[in-house]
Formats: sequence, C-alpha cells, structure tokens
Amino acid sequence: QVQLVESGGGLVQPGGSLRLSCAASGFRFDYYDMNWYRQVSGDERESVAWIANSGGHTKYADSVKDRFTISRDNAKKTVFLQMNNLQPEDTAAYYCRVVIGTMAYWGQGTQVTVSS
Repeated sequence: QVQLVESGGGLVQPGGSLRLSCAASGFRFDYYDMNWYRQVSGDERESVAWIANSGGHTKYADSVKDRFTISRDNAKKTVFLQMNNLQPEDTAAYYCRVVIGTMAYWGQGTQVTVSS
C-alpha cells in the first residue's frame, strides 16, 4: 500500500536550517508529482511546495519562496524540503502528500519548531 514517511524535523533557532525527507513506497514514485504541506494546530493545512514527477518544475508558497527548496531523488523514492533562514512562523507539522487518481495520501508528519 501507499506509504509516506517523513523525517528530519526538530527544534532550531531562528535563522537556522533543516532538511526534511519523505520516503515513499507502494507506488511508482517517478510517475507522480509530490507536495509538502504544513499545519499549525487548529489551522488548515497549507501547501508549501510542489515538485513535478520529473523534478524539472517546482512551485512555492510566497511565504517560503527563496528560503525553501523542494527536490526529489526518484531512484531513492524520496522527496526533500531544504528549509533555510527558518523563522518562528515556520513552526508547524510538515507533511508530504501524493495524489493518485482521486485519492490523496499523507504521511504522519514531522514537527518543526523554530524558537530561541
């Protein structure tokens, strides 16, 4: 079955960096676009970044543009989110997502906390 497992979250000071990973299994990873979302408790999930199945195209939310970079390794079936110059407002649970047909699949999330 489809599985997405995020890792790499943690506590970081403002201005710091983290690299999130999302390991995928159970589907043809190189066929599908991938997304990173984030959610602050009680709020809706916000789309942060998107990458095409080939890795050749990416899109970002305005709030993270020029600070975050999404990438993927199709051979390793993994999508990454490099986050630089983190700010307290980036504190959230981060999720990867894939849409296959009419179904959206999510990982369990990884918590990112930005605090001094």
